[in-house]
Amino acid sequence: MNYRQLLLDSFHAAVAAADPLKIIAQYLPAKPKGKTLVVGAGKAAASMARAVELAWPDDMPLEGVVVTRYAHGMRTDRIRVVEAGHPVPDEAGETVAAEILARVSQLTSEDRLIALISGGGSSLLSLPVTGVSMPDLKTVTAALLKSGAPIADMNVIRKHLSQIQGGRLAAACKAPITALIVSDVTGDDPSAIASGPTCSDPSTYQDALDILQRFGVMAPAAVTKHLQAGVRGAVDETPKPGSAVFAQVTNTVIATAHQSLQAAADFFRAHGIKPVVLGDTVTGEASEVAKVYAALAREIHKYQQPFKAPVALISGGECTVTVRGKGRGGRCVEFLLSLASELGSMPGVYALAADTDGIDGTEENAGALYLPDTNARADALGLSATKMLADNDGYGYFSALDDLIITGPTRTNVNDYRVILVM
Repeated sequence: MNYRQLLLDSFHAAVAAADPLKIIAQYLPAKPKGKTLVVGAGKAAASMARAVELAWPDDMPLEGVVVTRYAHGMRTDRIRVVEAGHPVPDEAGETVAAEILARVSQLTSEDRLIALISGGGSSLLSLPVTGVSMPDLKTVTAALLKSGAPIADMNVIRKHLSQIQGGRLAAACKAPITALIVSDVTGDDPSAIASGPTCSDPSTYQDALDILQRFGVMAPAAVTKHLQAGVRGAVDETPKPGSAVFAQVTNTVIATAHQSLQAAADFFRAHGIKPVVLGDTVTGEASEVAKVYAALAREIHKYQQPFKAPVALISGGECTVTVRGKGRGGRCVEFLLSLASELGSMPGVYALAADTDGIDGTEENAGALYLPDTNARADALGLSATKMLADNDGYGYFSALDDLIITGPTRTNVNDYRVILVM
């Protein structure tokens, strides 16, 4: 059996389970008396928009605009797709966010808003509050990315610096809202996905300041000034749970990491390998999580417990990387590099870690593969997994071994997919 291909096929099965083109039609609302406006943001925004177009009757009016990451667009007929910066926001995202807010604000109670929300929308739908510039937002976002702060904490800050996130899009809309959401966060909380433009926000300005302090982030003066003004009550808080703003809002999560992990489990089961889903909410430092998984793989390999081989250990979620070196790579290759450092060349153990959106960090790869001969091949090239891990250079390591996974944008996003196969 070709275990390398088996792992790759399992990843494709997981991604296919979150394809908006296959699942969105069943969630669309009925035609309103007035017009239907579609807006959206995220890595899946273009495919979600196309899915709406394909399912929406040709004789029913439909218009709108969505924003997605550069190179993640696709052909659409009635809904315009704009590309913008991710993970650091840019002026293109700011411009389209302003347009979206303006168009939504013009809707009446007889219209209908369909909001297409997916991971990545926090940076793509960036419209800073008055007094905070786009350069300010870029600076604090870049600092947070390097700090190792979890995405949920980053989004608390983004919500309190935005005119559109943290429920403020809903607050600006007089029409009923149908929000369809592809989840990329652990727990699938709609308010945490793309910083919840159509959801209530339980977090506060004080929470945002506390997060900056906890992760040692020196924010621009304008950012700190705005957050402090919020604490004093000088600027309005985000809409909270129970607010009348959300009386006509329906938020529906249509794709999750759990669904994708189950699809992968079904795939392995069909190939005679017992799947064990370890959860879709795995977080923490990628290198530390890998150490725990390596210990589990060793226990199975040596003692056949707590599971007997062959077994596929499947997990999802979103780990973090605290950048200390000058190397390249995202959390998936960081996980695998740590796994390689821990396991060495263990026979019969294979692994894959990849982001379902097709992009691991800021590079062009979705992730990478670890094979029993990975370390031996690296040694022949004079590469050390341990040394390259210290430099956060997972991309360099797996690129040299030709073990990167390059899919291009998948136009969906239900977070990371990891599997360790013990044969």
